Amino acid sequence: MTASSLAELPVRPAAGEAVDGVPFHRLSVVVPMYNEIENAVPLIDEVQAALASYPFPWELIVVDDGSRDGTGRALEEHAAIVGPHIRVVRLWRNFRQTAAMQAGIDASRGEVIVTMDGDLQNDPRDIPKLVAKLLQDDLDLVAGWRKNRQDGFFLRKLPSRIANHLIRKSTGLQFNDLGCSLKAFRGSVLREVRLYGEMHRFIPAWLATVTSPQRMDEVPVNHRARVAGSSKYGLSRTFRVITDLLAMHFFLNYGTRPGHFFGGIGLATGSVGGLILAWMAALKLMGQSVGGRPALALGFFLVIAGLQLLLTGVVAELLIRIYYDGRHAQPYHHGDKVGPGDAAAWHTTR
Repeated sequence: MTASSLAELPVRPAAGEAVDGVPFHRLSVVVPMYNEIENAVPLIDEVQAALASYPFPWELIVVDDGSRDGTGRALEEHAAIVGPHIRVVRLWRNFRQTAAMQAGIDASRGEVIVTMDGDLQNDPRDIPKLVAKLLQDDLDLVAGWRKNRQDGFFLRKLPSRIANHLIRKSTGLQFNDLGCSLKAFRGSVLREVRLYGEMHRFIPAWLATVTSPQRMDEVPVNHRARVAGSSKYGLSRTFRVITDLLAMHFFLNYGTRPGHFFGGIGLATGSVGGLILAWMAALKLMGQSVGGRPALALGFFLVIAGLQLLLTGVVAELLIRIYYDGRHAQPYHHGDKVGPGDAAAWHTTR
């Protein structure tokens, strides 16, 4: 089967025989990269070597997230040499990892999607193991678990442990390593969610809104020390995770009913303010002076704040209905998707 004939395959898997118990599928590997020129060529070569004998059609989508060191050009030049199944998406500027990952997911065409980092600390040779686990056990997500993580303690391990602990407490998902980018997804499920901000860390939590946590699992994967380039992470990531956790908690619990969130707070606030004003009115009727009491101002403030929160809830309900009735906006802008020759080609050994 040639690359051009594979381009004519339908979106759903074509009928074909299973290999070692793994049903026929098409695989898309998505890798976001930012200022990783030293790893650009080695990444493509390692994925190519790891999947050269893969029995099913596959493609590699590398997203250049507005790199300024020539990463995008290096990716395009080497992709032209390796083959048309290597596709490069170049974003116009640095939109950060989550938007870059979403751009790769949008460009993917496989029924199975694997994501991984572009720093070569994830081992591409683990990809077939994750995909086999996903399909043989009929799961929607298989996450990598870096049991023997090769990173510095204070700059990488400590922030990651804090973040994983917070995420487990907030979401109830008992994953050991939610921060590992090496994950295998069922494409139809992953495409049901949209990634914004820095929500790539919480993909399992977002998936739990469209599928059951029982359809998710994790397997130990190899992890390697960085040998080229510089890390883009640090202690500041922990504070961003806390902010994202608050946003995620809101969207997971009130994303489709924001009026309940704002309305509940508004009713509580307004009720307290109303009770204070009722108390002030009773004192006034008993002949006491209340004009200079701070409680009077507090009561008025709480009532007004409660009304504002109630109105905010109404507006939020209107906006959420417009959002779900309209088209979803993209969190990124990109140039052409580059693939030498036939841009819709797949790599296959058949």
